[in-house]
Amino acid sequence: MRKIIQEKVIHGGLVKKYHEETGQEMLDFSANINPFPPALHPEYPASCLGHYPDDSYSLLKEEISRVFHRPPEEITVGNGSIELIRVFCSSVLEPGDRVRIDTPTFGEYELSSRLAGAVPAGDGEEYRTRFICNPNNPTGKLVRAAELTRDLKECREDGAMLFLDEAFIELADPGQSMSGCREPDLFILRSLTKSFAAPGIRFGYGFGDPDLISTMEMVRPPWSVNSFAEKFALESFKNYGLLEDSRRKIRAERKWMLHKLAHLPLKIEPPSANFILLYTGGDVTELCLALLRKGILVRDCHSFGLPDAIRVAVRTREENIRLIEELDACLR
Repeated sequence: MRKIIQEKVIHGGLVKKYHEETGQEMLDFSANINPFPPALHPEYPASCLGHYPDDSYSLLKEEISRVFHRPPEEITVGNGSIELIRVFCSSVLEPGDRVRIDTPTFGEYELSSRLAGAVPAGDGEEYRTRFICNPNNPTGKLVRAAELTRDLKECREDGAMLFLDEAFIELADPGQSMSGCREPDLFILRSLTKSFAAPGIRFGYGFGDPDLISTMEMVRPPWSVNSFAEKFALESFKNYGLLEDSRRKIRAERKWMLHKLAHLPLKIEPPSANFILLYTGGDVTELCLALLRKGILVRDCHSFGLPDAIRVAVRTREENIRLIEELDACLR
């Protein structure tokens, strides 16, 4: 048995845990969830519990195929995007492989790579896979498709694959997505539940070469998408076009937040995503605790290697006003 020398990755979205421990109601700015999701009303008949899902998820993949114009054999699904990161790494990487991960970024790439026996590449070292998050978590920076095309070409020349995580692109600028690029050395990861504000459902999907997808579908545990998640996903893809309204509202609210935050003693890198990275100029531990006492949960970015930064989601106007007022008070 391989000894695991890596700790679990710290994530946001701990509001349920804090509520159960303290009974206190909290505003969760630590999870990057769509604050303006389309209203869906999927039906969950009792029969959902009476039989296993179709492990090939044929109907679901046909619906995804309709939306993205990718054949079903180029589509994989899973119990959240993290499961698909693990499955990809188990399918592609071997012990001793190197992976290229430009930090700061989502910690699951490194953990999943290490669990497969791979390690991060040093400067100038050859690598088997490069991981890019677009827009990046936690910075919110969006890389344009033209630049990603050059990155893909570089990976191809290096004999490597490009793993492109587009978990937040549906709430940023889907026009920069590479989902229509059908190259054998490219895998694209997507997350539906962030966009439709249903993280508890746990549903991720991805696009890749048919041979890779076939391997990933074999490695993926059977029935990993439960029947309730499948029903929700089907309803979401049927209403996929409604996300344009979400993007419009997020852009407007983010612009308002950036204007207000500019008056606080913070350094801000303007993002293209539904979250904002704030540099405070010092260790944020006490700030996070102070906000927590006021019923506001933000993302402490120590785990990203950014001890002087917090990440906050874009939420509704009333909620954002409260965040900025409490931040202002805590930073005085």
